[in-house]
Amino acid sequence: MSTIVLAVGVATTNLAHAEAISPRRLLEVADLGNPVISPDGRQVAFRVEQASIERNTYDSIWYVQDLEGASPPRRVADGGVPLRQYSNGLALPSPAVWSPDGRWIYYRARLDGRVSVWRAAADGSQAYPVTFDPADVRDFSLSHDGRMLKYSVGATRDEVIAAEELEYDRGVRIDDTVVIAAGLFRSSKIEDRPATQRFMGDWFSTGPLLAKTPDRWRAVDLATLSVRDLTASEAPVRAPTVADLPLGLPKPLKLAPHPDDGRIALLTPATSNDPGLLPGTDVELAMLTNRRSSRPVHCTAELCSHQTITDIQWRPGTDEVLFTATDRRRRGRTQSIYGWDVSTGRVRPIVLSEGLVSGGQRYWDVPCGLSSDTLVCIAAEADRPPRLEAIDVSTGDRRILFEPNKGLETDIAVTAPARLIHWTDERGREFTGQLFEPRNTSGPPPLFVTFYNCYGFLRGGVGDEWPLASLAENGIAALCINAIPEYRLDFVERHDQGRSAVESVVRHLSAAGQIDPTRVGMGGLSYGSEVTLWTAANSDVLAAASVSGVSSTPTYYLFNSLRDAFRSTLRQSLQLGALEETPGRWREISPVFHLDRIRIPILFQMPEQEYRMTLDYALPLMQRNQGDIYAFPDEAHIKFQPRHKLAVYERNLDWFRFWLQDYEDPGPLKAEQYRIWRRMKDEMAAHSAGTARHGGV
Repeated sequence: MSTIVLAVGVATTNLAHAEAISPRRLLEVADLGNPVISPDGRQVAFRVEQASIERNTYDSIWYVQDLEGASPPRRVADGGVPLRQYSNGLALPSPAVWSPDGRWIYYRARLDGRVSVWRAAADGSQAYPVTFDPADVRDFSLSHDGRMLKYSVGATRDEVIAAEELEYDRGVRIDDTVVIAAGLFRSSKIEDRPATQRFMGDWFSTGPLLAKTPDRWRAVDLATLSVRDLTASEAPVRAPTVADLPLGLPKPLKLAPHPDDGRIALLTPATSNDPGLLPGTDVELAMLTNRRSSRPVHCTAELCSHQTITDIQWRPGTDEVLFTATDRRRRGRTQSIYGWDVSTGRVRPIVLSEGLVSGGQRYWDVPCGLSSDTLVCIAAEADRPPRLEAIDVSTGDRRILFEPNKGLETDIAVTAPARLIHWTDERGREFTGQLFEPRNTSGPPPLFVTFYNCYGFLRGGVGDEWPLASLAENGIAALCINAIPEYRLDFVERHDQGRSAVESVVRHLSAAGQIDPTRVGMGGLSYGSEVTLWTAANSDVLAAASVSGVSSTPTYYLFNSLRDAFRSTLRQSLQLGALEETPGRWREISPVFHLDRIRIPILFQMPEQEYRMTLDYALPLMQRNQGDIYAFPDEAHIKFQPRHKLAVYERNLDWFRFWLQDYEDPGPLKAEQYRIWRRMKDEMAAHSAGTARHGGV
């Protein structure tokens, strides 16, 4: 982790000698997260995560820094390989807990093959585990006096391995928990070891085998490290949940109990009069005087209305609820923090940002660290990598505490800065996007677009696969487009907004001479992938595309059809049943039935557990020399292994430079790649010429 330590002292780059914004530099950005302020309000603990290409993993390091900011942060402990979500591969938020005297931080870490609770001295003098359980620690809490730590575990590591091997020997019974599209045995590597996964609940959430084993709570005496089992009555008192609230209240999206009394701040979905919208885009902020109250006090101020509020927390020792609102319309996915005084009803702005201000760049809905007078947040903008900031809660004054990515920030500002743009489509719908503009091009450059959400520092859009600044540095304008925030229930209306956004922005930028409308590429993951294929089939605006996600196909339905949660969600969001039940709807929306309308080359870079569900349209495209398919082993919905991420970045850069600029990287390791792509280009040109000779469309 020497790169992180050295990054503390990075000097401003000489503007005349800016380094290239390579895909590797974007991948190796130091991500910050999980800021927690000490009990005395003088220090903050936070974690830095950074990719290691050589070891194909991520390192995480815990730091402690004085809030005056006069001295750099102190490295206090190794955080191990970041714990990740099974379903999407993203690192889990994992804030530390301070001891009451401010001398120690406690945190979960996967080190030496197990998840334990560790403690590290705030002065950096020592760090060691305080749990040595045969099972991985799921959760923990520290007693008020700091003398006892309670932690929960499930099945032991040996029990999980034994269950996996028993299934292997006796055969896996296929039921609605089995991830049929993935391998049956140890098909996931989220836990830093090959592990078998199972569906856990709604939609595509997954977890390890035996994950539903109930919690068992234990206690560690921190003076002696002796351990004892806890009875049910001795387990930590859990925070109120939705189940604890009176019946009849709207189901809250988030609860925040006051630390000193029984009041509860909550977010509930705002009502909508439009039956075509999925509820919950906008939310309402309210407060209950206690968990038995059935009459919430609502925030009625203008600043609380029609907002996408993503986080709430009480300011210690006050009647003020701090809430984070994300502007998903005019200002393009930017965050601001406000304070609501529940006793007076007054709402005041604390910080208005041009990007994200949250508890982590990768998590726009994780709270900042908070004391009675200071917020510590991770701030980031489209072309400014994450940094640590202290914000005065009373005045909103902002101070930078730590900038590990300052050199990259400076080089992007010189080479490929981003700017927020606005435009409207033919229906008058307003779109926003972040445009990275190439410098010193001889004429209007090609354009690459990705469509979904554009939060914080934009390495590669949602899923982080298209290196936007690298594309711009190499002469391709790169645009991240924000989807309209309202989630339309009708599939065609929801996806066709993407086609309309792309067509209208191409007209907008080409009219100003800023791009070449004949050279436009598009890429996306998940919903962005679906919109990319929809645009390819329903528009002639694109010259090439790249996707990393599944669209609705009969194979996709078949692989998941055992699960009630999947079938009901598909009915609601896509109006799809089985092929024989809704044949007309399938023909309307699935790319399987639109192959004759797709005339552009498409690059597929898929996680192993999803690529099989694309083969009923990807393989026909490949067979007619319009598709090139790559699948990455041991990857979840969002790829996370550094070598895989780098390969995806570089191949996407090569792909769009080839199709939009007719450029080939001369590196010898890429010769086969270009041989395949040249054959695709020749075959597509010959087919197009033959169609034209015979009067085809």
